[in-house]
Amino acid sequence: MTLLTRDQILAAKDLPHEDVPVPEWGGTVRLRGLTGDERDAYELSIIAGQEAVSKGKLTDAHIRSSLVALSIIDENGKRVFAESDIAALGAKSVAALDRCYAAAQRLSRLSKKDIEELKGNSGAAPSGGSISD
Repeated sequence: MTLLTRDQILAAKDLPHEDVPVPEWGGTVRLRGLTGDERDAYELSIIAGQEAVSKGKLTDAHIRSSLVALSIIDENGKRVFAESDIAALGAKSVAALDRCYAAAQRLSRLSKKDIEELKGNSGAAPSGGSISD
């Protein structure tokens, strides 16, 4: 058995992607799985939203549109949406968002159970997490 080296691990192209037809938007989008850092930021944003709700503050967590914004990429593998686009993306068709969200969840190994645990565990991590471009 040959063990991987640091350079081999860091050079690996290990982010899966999938093209998803979105008839509501008139075409196809490419989604990719999150990096470890992106998933951490996404999870922290959910926890921060839940903490705000528990303190009586109104919040719009954008669970679907945040993950979709992090996951849609162009032909070159670059993200299409910035954090500032999340609310506008959230105003799009729920059917389209759900289709993309389901693919993004699968590609990022993020289950419904993971989301429910994050929503129910708002005191477990520091607040202030955000999704970075």
